[in-house]
Amino acid sequence: MEILGYAASILMGLSLGLIGGGGSILTVPILVYLFGVGPVESTAYSLFVVGLTSLAGTFTHFRNGNVHLKTALIFGIPSILSVYAVRKFVVPIIPDPFFSLGTFTVTKPLFVMVLFAVLMLLASISMIRKPKKTAPESGEVKYNYPLIFVEGLLVGGVTGLVGAGGGFLIIPALVLLAGLPMKQAVGTSLLIIGLKSLIGFTGDLGSGLSVDYTFMLIFSAFAMVGIVLGSMLSKYISNEKLKPIFGWFVLVMGLYILGKELLF
Repeated sequence: MEILGYAASILMGLSLGLIGGGGSILTVPILVYLFGVGPVESTAYSLFVVGLTSLAGTFTHFRNGNVHLKTALIFGIPSILSVYAVRKFVVPIIPDPFFSLGTFTVTKPLFVMVLFAVLMLLASISMIRKPKKTAPESGEVKYNYPLIFVEGLLVGGVTGLVGAGGGFLIIPALVLLAGLPMKQAVGTSLLIIGLKSLIGFTGDLGSGLSVDYTFMLIFSAFAMVGIVLGSMLSKYISNEKLKPIFGWFVLVMGLYILGKELLF
């Protein structure tokens, strides 16, 4: 199972490097089902792995001119503040059990996994459906500051709760709200994901979480191999052709998690 888990981490990194979002949504299921890490702990581990992996992938995109630093800063600041606040103050106070309905009890781990599965379904829909027309490559970047701020807070909150990078939310926002071309949106998304995920992870450090840094670094190393390969291949492979295929895979995974957690 561990060998399969590390192979899956390379696949996660590869998809993150190719399409800039959606790949990180696989990290928590890999940690939970292939490595036996608890659901709540997996969200924290995922932040570290996704953050480190995304920053590694950013360098290749930066060399290719696909990272827009000003946009990353404008979008990233509210997102970083939000994810840190959620990990530091919200996640520790989520009750366990979360709630009871008759004889059915929803524990904190079950709540996290069901929320994560729902997020996977939303991510899959975002990747499967046809994208809206993107800005031209030479188009001027124009910012809708209020919407970018709200979107940043939203993505940060989602990242904080479930440990996913939120690239499937960030990329459409960068295209529609900042007018970035798709290639730049992918590279800029990785920088935002990397920064906010790692800073979000620091919110867990004061909560008494027991962290296996050796395991996290080994897992991250495999994922970084994948993202570097994905970032290099992104110059030759259209991410728009790959997104629907990966979206269907994420959809099946989300349905599997819902079935496993609620029915079996």
